[in-house]
Amino acid sequence: MTAVVATWTVAAPTAHAEDMRARQWYLDAMKADALWKVATGKGVTVAVLDSGVDSTVSELRGKVLPGRNFSDSGGGPGRIDDKDDDRHGTNMAIAIAGNGTNGGLKGIAPDAQILPVKVGDYVNFGNGPMFKGIRYAVDNGARVINLSMGGPADESEAADWQAAVDYARKKNALIFAAAGNDGLELPQYPAAIPGVVAVGALDTKGKAAELSNYGSHLALAAPGVEIPGRCTNDKKQYCAHRGTSQATAIASGTAALIWSAHPDWTANQVLRVMMETAGHVGKVPDKYIGYGSVRPAQILLEGKGNPGDPDVNPLLAAQRQQQSQSPAPQTSPSPDSTGASGTNGPAQEPKKPESAARPDEGGFPLWGIAAGAVVIVAVIVGVVVAAGRRNRRA
Repeated sequence: MTAVVATWTVAAPTAHAEDMRARQWYLDAMKADALWKVATGKGVTVAVLDSGVDSTVSELRGKVLPGRNFSDSGGGPGRIDDKDDDRHGTNMAIAIAGNGTNGGLKGIAPDAQILPVKVGDYVNFGNGPMFKGIRYAVDNGARVINLSMGGPADESEAADWQAAVDYARKKNALIFAAAGNDGLELPQYPAAIPGVVAVGALDTKGKAAELSNYGSHLALAAPGVEIPGRCTNDKKQYCAHRGTSQATAIASGTAALIWSAHPDWTANQVLRVMMETAGHVGKVPDKYIGYGSVRPAQILLEGKGNPGDPDVNPLLAAQRQQQSQSPAPQTSPSPDSTGASGTNGPAQEPKKPESAARPDEGGFPLWGIAAGAVVIVAVIVGVVVAAGRRNRRA
């Protein structure tokens, strides 16, 4: 069986909880304080399929529903407990729905509820538990499913992934999955499965992060660098994290925020307005940022985005249209060949976009002062330690 790894990297501790909200630069960039006057994620359940969720941390008290453990760790399959030695799932839950208590961290959708679904330990998630976990999540009221993980899959596993994703879609749920942290054009699963919203990471300047995987399957991008979270070895301290895991959690929380303001919308409509209002420079979809950076302010504060047909998945429709418009493969090299799939020309890697959005589009480039403060703290306290950047096979 293929195992997949959580897609995160982590730095040394930054600080205690004096004022961690001030270090969440991306919330300021996304105009979170204004957003929360319109919507807070209330009434929306987000399933976190991960290493578990510690409901005892201050930011998550009263926010975590009874969940399930589908992994072989923690005493075997059954009701989930509060143990999360890796803190990965806990940090995803905080980024989505943290309440900011006592100067702690706040999630983009602070009143959303978290359904914890344990599918394994850090760097050792089994595909089988995740297939079961997806079905469990939607059967128990989750409208958004966060999968901050990814890995390879053979043909059989890809088919099983597709079946689980199709089940969730039929139940009117959205699945967000991390693109991966190899910095390569390397599709990972479930991000590469049709119907999954694959999420890439942006840095503090709004550019595609160097660590973020990319490709034609990428749908959206979100902040994923210098994201504060609980430290792995000391839940009383905070660390600066980076990765497509964090970006995925912020994208999931954004969907919950929008859905709480428009509870009558379908999953297709929520996704459509996220794609329509995403920030970008140049033509989309772009292999590095998909349709662009998530920008809930455009929807909730500016009233932009047309929800459209409730029964048509906009991502799948766009992918089908792109495939139908793709030129036929060339039989011989042409002078201007770029080496794209289906051509015989020399490969020429396109440059990553300068920014996910123009400065006047709202949200990116990001607030340099707040971002700089976090970066300075991270540099002072230690050197970034890479963790879980490569896929592993069990």
